[in-house]
Amino acid sequence: MATEWEGKSRGTVFGYRIFVFFMQKFGVRSAYFILYFVAAYYCLFALDSSKSIYYYFRKRRGYSFWKSILCIYRNYYVFGKTIIDKVAISSGLKDYFTYQFDGVELLDEALKKKQGGILISAHVGNFEIAEHFFGELEDCASINLLTTDVEHTAIKEYLESVTVKSNIKLILIQEDLSHIFEINAALARNELVCITGDRYVKGAKFMEHELLGEIAQFPAGPFVLASRLRVPVLFVYVMKETNKHYHLYTRKAQSKHRDAVGLLDEYTKSVTWILEKYPLQWFNYFDFWKTENES
Repeated sequence: MATEWEGKSRGTVFGYRIFVFFMQKFGVRSAYFILYFVAAYYCLFALDSSKSIYYYFRKRRGYSFWKSILCIYRNYYVFGKTIIDKVAISSGLKDYFTYQFDGVELLDEALKKKQGGILISAHVGNFEIAEHFFGELEDCASINLLTTDVEHTAIKEYLESVTVKSNIKLILIQEDLSHIFEINAALARNELVCITGDRYVKGAKFMEHELLGEIAQFPAGPFVLASRLRVPVLFVYVMKETNKHYHLYTRKAQSKHRDAVGLLDEYTKSVTWILEKYPLQWFNYFDFWKTENES
């Protein structure tokens, strides 16, 4: 089982080319059809990922053995759909999908304060299409995504060649912490800064907290930083509901200033809540709970 997140996702340029070709020639559903076979391939040959997601379903969700096995396949299939949807929407097929807002007034409220806002999300659902929701806000919001930027360069270059350039600005995490100045500058411009709170790179500082009944490690940075900045902090998730429909959820954090532990507690409860509604959309394919030896 992969014990650490390595900072990048699976996939090849050739694989992406196949999906994009079928999507452009025959539509989104044809790309979904190919996923039936791709998901089966990952079940059989991506054993580390499959073991990790099996643990999630079997131990953390309490599913039976056979239900857990079936859900591994369904999880890969849904994950593949979110990737296809991201490419489709960025290729000009935004109107193929419908979108539902839940708590969008909290985003409008944050922007009206002219302080910007911190959005904390997780690797659930399809947050990378969030910018298409945010374009509907009263104050057209600019989004900055805090990232390690270690994805495969070849894949990024290919996707940039077939999609419309994203309006999301990247803030790269730097060892000298200079990214903090960029975050402060973005907030001063009344922009939104998005951070994922469920993955950290080996060697970085972390905090421990219970999630789904078991202690896990979370990156300390997002919670320490967000708790110290006097700006609104929101938990945001974009979840796939049907082939053509997405649902954005926004919830406001209530923890006190400089209370990173309290903010992490709220976050884990929020992630637990969203996974109760969408149990298949947990996309952390490594030993998240550090239980490699548990059967």
